Amino acid sequence: MHLNFYFLRQLAQALRSKVVGMQVVTAFSQNKAELILGFARGHEELYIRAQLGPHFTSLSFPTEFKRARANTIELMQEMQGQTVEGVVPHQNERSFYFILSGGYTLLFKMFGNRSNIVLYQNGEAIKLFLKKFPADAELNPLQMDRPLQQNFAAFAAAEGNLRKVYPTFGDVPALYLEERGYSQAKLEEKWELVQSMLDILEAPEAYYIIRLQDKLRLSLLPLGEVVYTFQEPLEAASQFTRLYLSETGFKQQYEQAKQQLERKRYITQTVLEQSEEKLQELRHNRSYSQTADVLMANLTNIPPRATEVELYDFYTDRTRIYTLKQHETPQKHAERLYRKAKNQHLEVKQLEEKTERKLEELIVLEDALQALSEVENYKQLKVFLREYNHLLGSKQQEQVQIPFRVFESEGFKILVGKSSQNNDELTQRHTYKEDMWLHAKDVSGSHVVIKYQAGKTIPNTVLEKAAQLAAYYSKRKTDSLCPVIYTPKKWVRKPKGSPPGSVVVEREKVLLVKPENPFAKV
Repeated sequence: MHLNFYFLRQLAQALRSKVVGMQVVTAFSQNKAELILGFARGHEELYIRAQLGPHFTSLSFPTEFKRARANTIELMQEMQGQTVEGVVPHQNERSFYFILSGGYTLLFKMFGNRSNIVLYQNGEAIKLFLKKFPADAELNPLQMDRPLQQNFAAFAAAEGNLRKVYPTFGDVPALYLEERGYSQAKLEEKWELVQSMLDILEAPEAYYIIRLQDKLRLSLLPLGEVVYTFQEPLEAASQFTRLYLSETGFKQQYEQAKQQLERKRYITQTVLEQSEEKLQELRHNRSYSQTADVLMANLTNIPPRATEVELYDFYTDRTRIYTLKQHETPQKHAERLYRKAKNQHLEVKQLEEKTERKLEELIVLEDALQALSEVENYKQLKVFLREYNHLLGSKQQEQVQIPFRVFESEGFKILVGKSSQNNDELTQRHTYKEDMWLHAKDVSGSHVVIKYQAGKTIPNTVLEKAAQLAAYYSKRKTDSLCPVIYTPKKWVRKPKGSPPGSVVVEREKVLLVKPENPFAKV
């Protein structure tokens, strides 16, 4: 009911007692579909925050408002300095307007996802806050009252149909009446029930934030689960907006972020698998030179102008189908394949780099989904969205620097910080308490992490290779032997204010290894 006619009428009356006599001092926007209006009288201030988005519309009244230093737009400057002379609610309509000095009028049209705020001068619309509703310029705030016949005769003629007689009720009053037996009552009893409820709507004892059908609602009627009770409509509207956005907004943004990350993970996983399959094929199964060798060995067995032929592949010890070009001899086809084979190592290298990059991206996305799964409230979600905005933005924004290299041994992924600047991000954002953390002892170097797998113990061979990487990517790279500390991530913490890459390690063990990259291609 926060956009219901009966509540907006109470809201307009409460605003009248506060804002009349105040001057308009500011009107600006710093978020999409949000307008901030500021009024002042001496040291007294009042702010109206109008949120007119397509999914949620509300008015709230913060006691103070800190304007951002950047990304704000001043709006409706014509009315600044004008005094509010009156606040007028429309009859049976979800709107009201401010009468301002200087011949200005400010209309608040609160029509759900078609809401808008319009500034008039001498009866002519001069500024629309949301320009996507150009027809609002034709509205006349002085002619928006909607007179309705709401006496017993009209009620009887409609046979107690609430929608026909009281279209401004909405669903909450209808449910309130239904709980009191409206459907089963006789016509005269229905009329009495409606009149009793109207007494409450027109002079509410309190304003309630209720939970009804698993949704938060602002109501003038105590219905469903009453979560909070307020005595002032402005406070009720402000608290409802805050609670609604923190609960419902949290769910929507959480699911949206989850779907985006899962979709990107699926795409990345698909590209990774395709690249690995192609790489495997180039390395082992069907190299260009091997295909050319088979064709050259069978020149006499290939019919002229054949486009397809089945031949014995002596590399794989089985027959397979070879595709040819009709206007190209098998010998010419083989020569072309030999030329392509010279560049095959370049294609393999490109695929190896692409595979490594996609594996890194996949780990980053999986870590982001893990971090999202630990978010429990709106405040934590805001922090998450700020930290992982680079993964949730446009395609151009997705091309971010991955802070680690990825190696794999016996099914375990090993992450190695690419630079001292990336170590913090690797350890703080992409490492969890059960992961194994390694670092060359007493010297600067890359943080190294072995990703934990549920139910599996990290083999000593994997641990040793990770330790070798930690030694190799450190100041002890040229030593014959290097001590490397290792411990579960839960025993690694970063003191507040410490330099980048600096951490405190507890309960570590030491492994002595030769500094080298065991995954380097010979």
